[in-house]
Amino acid sequence: MKKKGFVRTVFVERPSLNDNTADAQRLEKSLMDELGADQILIPLHVLKHLPSNLRSWGFQAKAVLFKNRHSWILLDLLNPGYDNPVLGTAIDIGTTRIVMSLIDLETGQQIGEQGFDNPQAGIGPDVLARIHYANQPGGLDELNRLVIETVNHNIAALCEENGCSKEDVYLVTGAGNTAMTHLFLGIESFEIIKEPYIPCVNIPDTQSAGNLKLDINDRGAAFLFPNIGSYFGGDLIAGILYSELDKKEEPCLMVDVGTNAEIVVGNRDWLIACAGAAGPALEGGVSKMGMTAKPGVIDRVWIDPDSSDLKIHTIEDQKPIGICGSGMIDLAASLFLSKRIDIRGKFSKQVCGDRLFEREGIMAFVLVDESHSGTGKPICLSQVDLNSLTSSKAAMYTILEVIVKNTAGLEFEELQKFYVAGTFGSFINPVSAISIGMLPDIPISTFEVLGNSSLGGAKVLLQDPDAFERIMIIRQSITYIELNVNQEFMNMFSGAKFYPHTDASRFPSLKNKI
Repeated sequence: MKKKGFVRTVFVERPSLNDNTADAQRLEKSLMDELGADQILIPLHVLKHLPSNLRSWGFQAKAVLFKNRHSWILLDLLNPGYDNPVLGTAIDIGTTRIVMSLIDLETGQQIGEQGFDNPQAGIGPDVLARIHYANQPGGLDELNRLVIETVNHNIAALCEENGCSKEDVYLVTGAGNTAMTHLFLGIESFEIIKEPYIPCVNIPDTQSAGNLKLDINDRGAAFLFPNIGSYFGGDLIAGILYSELDKKEEPCLMVDVGTNAEIVVGNRDWLIACAGAAGPALEGGVSKMGMTAKPGVIDRVWIDPDSSDLKIHTIEDQKPIGICGSGMIDLAASLFLSKRIDIRGKFSKQVCGDRLFEREGIMAFVLVDESHSGTGKPICLSQVDLNSLTSSKAAMYTILEVIVKNTAGLEFEELQKFYVAGTFGSFINPVSAISIGMLPDIPISTFEVLGNSSLGGAKVLLQDPDAFERIMIIRQSITYIELNVNQEFMNMFSGAKFYPHTDASRFPSLKNKI
C-alpha cells in the first residue's frame, strides 16, 4: 500500500443543532483521525476564513501538512478541487556545491533536479574560512544572504523550467554539515571551531519559510536535518535515512569521504559514528594536482595488460587538465601494482624510467606530458602529493579499523553492506581502494555506491512523513566516538602507511598481484 504523504484530503463532519462543536475543532478531529495524531497546530490564517471555506467546499478540503518535534502542523487548507501541484524542495547544502530536487508532495515523484556552486566559496573555500569570516562584523549576514538568495533564484528557475511556480512550493528540507546548517539558518557558528567545539543548535526543528527568507509559498515551512555535533552533521543523518542503515538486521557501514571521512556502522539496534581527517589529498588542497570532478579531469587510471603502460580516462573525454580523488586512488593503485612505487609509497627510479624526474630535490612522476595535456603543462604526481595520499589512505583504513574492530567488536567480513556516499563515492573504484590499503579486502559485492545520500535523505523526508520520527530516533541512537583523542588510532595509523599495510595478510586478494 502506498504511503500517505504530506498532502491529504480530509472530510469534516457537518455541524447540526445536536452538535455545535466549533469548525476548527471539527477540522482538528478529522485531521487527527486521518493522521493518527494526538495534536495538530492550526494556524490563524486558516482559521480566518475556515467557516466560509468549509461550507463552500462541502466540508471537504485538501490539507497541506508537515511536522515539528511535538505535533503535526497544518500549513494550508485548500479547495478539494485545487489542481495546482503542491511541491517540496529537497536540498543538499554542500560546502562546495548545492544540489536541489523538486518533489511532488502528492505523488512523491521527482519533477526536476539541478546543482550549482555554493556562492559562499567566493568568500572562503572551506568551512573554517567561512566561520572566521562570519565572526567579523556583517560577515554572518553576508554569508547567509549569499546562500539564501542563490537557493531562492534556483528554486524559481527549477519551478519555471518544469512549468510550475515558486508559490507551489510549500516545503523545503535541507541537509548539510553542521557549519553549513548554521550559516543557512543565519546562526552564529564560531564556537563550533573553538574548544570544546559546541554548536549553537543540534536540532533546529521546523521553521517558517519566511523566518529563513526562503522565497516560496508564504505559508511554507523548512526543516534542516539535525546534527550530532560539530563534526557530524545533518548530511550524515540524511545518509543513514537514505541507506536505511537504521532498518538493517545485520551490521552495515556507511562512509562519506570529503575533507573528512565520516563513518557510521550499525543496524536497527545500534549505531556508532566517528569523523576524522582522511580526505584533503583526495579533492584538492593538499595535492597540487588534486581537483574536484569536472570536464577534462582524470577520473580513472589503469594498467594496460599488454604494454604495462598507464592509461587514463577523463570526464566527458576532454583533454586532461588535472586529476580528482577517484583518479588519484586509481593512479596510486596502478603505480603500486606495476611496482613503480614500493611498499613505503616511494617512487622506483628503475621501474619508472624517464617518466620520473627531479625538481628542486623532489621526485615527480609524469602521468600526462605537456603535448597531451589540456593546459599545455605536464600533469605530474610528486612525492609530496603521493605522501599526502598515503597519509589519507592510512587514515581512512585506520578509522575503519577503529570503529569496526575495536569499537563495534566486528570483523570486516561481518559487514553485510559497505555503503560509499557522496560525490567521491560515485566515482571510487573499490578494487583500487583495496589495492592501496584504503578500504578493507572484502568481496566487491559488499560495496554499494549511494551517490548523493545527503540529497537522497532530504528527498525521503518529503516523500514519507514517517521519516521525521526516524530522523529523531537516528539522532538519539547514535553513539559518537572522538578520534582526535584516541591514542590507539595514532598507533594503528603508523602501520597503515605502508602499501597495502605492514600486515600484508589482511589483503589476501593482492597476493598474486604484487
